[in-house]
Amino acid sequence: MDKTAFALQLFNEGKSYFLSRPRRFGKSLFLSTLVELFSGSRELFEGLYVHDRWDWSTRWPVLRLDFADARSADLDVLREDLGDQLGTLERVTDLKRHAKGEPGRLRDLILGLHQRTAQRVVLLIDEYDKPILDVLGHPEIARANRAYLRSLYAVIKSCDAHLRFCFLTGVSKFSKVSLFSGLNNLRDITLTPAYSAICGFTERDLDTVFGAELEGLDRERVRKWYNGYSWGGTERVYNPFDALLLFAERRFKSWWFETGTPTFLIETLVERQVQTAELQGMLASERLLSTFDVGSISTEALLFQSGYLTLAAREEGDNSDEYRLRFPNHEVRMSLHRSVVDGLVGNPSEREKISRQLRKLLQAADLDGLEVLLRSHFAKIPYQWHTANPIRHYEGYYASVFCSYLSGLDQAVVVEDSSSQGRVDMTVLGYGRVYLFEFKVVEQSGAGAALKQLRARGYADKYRHLGQPIHLVGVEFSEATRNLERFDTGLA
Repeated sequence: MDKTAFALQLFNEGKSYFLSRPRRFGKSLFLSTLVELFSGSRELFEGLYVHDRWDWSTRWPVLRLDFADARSADLDVLREDLGDQLGTLERVTDLKRHAKGEPGRLRDLILGLHQRTAQRVVLLIDEYDKPILDVLGHPEIARANRAYLRSLYAVIKSCDAHLRFCFLTGVSKFSKVSLFSGLNNLRDITLTPAYSAICGFTERDLDTVFGAELEGLDRERVRKWYNGYSWGGTERVYNPFDALLLFAERRFKSWWFETGTPTFLIETLVERQVQTAELQGMLASERLLSTFDVGSISTEALLFQSGYLTLAAREEGDNSDEYRLRFPNHEVRMSLHRSVVDGLVGNPSEREKISRQLRKLLQAADLDGLEVLLRSHFAKIPYQWHTANPIRHYEGYYASVFCSYLSGLDQAVVVEDSSSQGRVDMTVLGYGRVYLFEFKVVEQSGAGAALKQLRARGYADKYRHLGQPIHLVGVEFSEATRNLERFDTGLA
């Protein structure tokens, strides 16, 4: 797929940019494209958009720093790694080292190349934030790395007159106060609609560039599993890492999720008692989505910037735009729910066992068996958990665990499913049936209220056209017994 039109547009529109995208989403490949473009490798761009639109007579000096594989266990290790990168650049450019510190050495490289070539320098920095993200679980190390990188990135501002083009990529956008202090000349294009497809594969890319690889694959299933990322543009894009591994292995699997989902993310969701049922449809301001710092990370920003939620819609707020969030695709929804359940119950093998049982019970429409399974599972919740959390928390805990189990199955799950009569708590479409679930606390709503609401509001009407059996399931918890109090079922 040809991304060179974006490169040309960036060059013509401005000078210094920042782009945030999730890990393994093609950021490094785009920077490699920029390296070759500014270096004048015309033969590599034959047949691409930029080939007949670029001035190949000018070759720009290029400096690239890459933190994708940087070691960051502590500040000394990070400094050594960056020192090695700068040493390589000094040897390649044949510029002598004068400054002792790494920021000074970077400044010398920029000024030296400008003076030697009479051309301003192109500076590319890949995964600028990884030395901080890798150690978020160790705040003191993260803060030390952040302070060090702040002094390094300050060079960009001080050398502005010697730079023709600057491009930084990362997963997260740290606040300007903490990391980009004084660096106010970077244009953040993360949510700029015109650049929404700068990374990732579009539908057109798959149908044209990868048409041969799609042979024998269910096209709709490919779309369901891996498409769906959006950063404000009209197009949704595929995760390229997933798509390429699907083509190579010919198997639908959580390729991206299983190659580096940070433990910190899951631990944070569990620690904050984030209800997984509430993830789909979260609403956040642009400012909140763009705020990220050590020890101060909103759940919305953490999930959005790391790629576990994406934009569903832009909504006008009182003072600024707000964004509705959603899971990008089936892979992320299913895998994240599974990981959260593992964190909640503390036993992955137990989760897998219960998931297998759930699948069999739903396939057979064995709701009596489902009640037995849930009672047994919730009875295992430690007493200490209840004593530390009021009913409003553990009610959500019960519903969240149940929702996560069901969302971890390879079936369609809709949370807060809207209809003309209101919203049912959860709908499961699968195994040739429709299951409608309503959750209540019996002391607050009265015995039998869950099933009564399902019938009274006619939630089933939305799905009658499918011609499938529709099962109503009222699940009621008790504040007194701290377990299931009622499990009422019926057919619509």
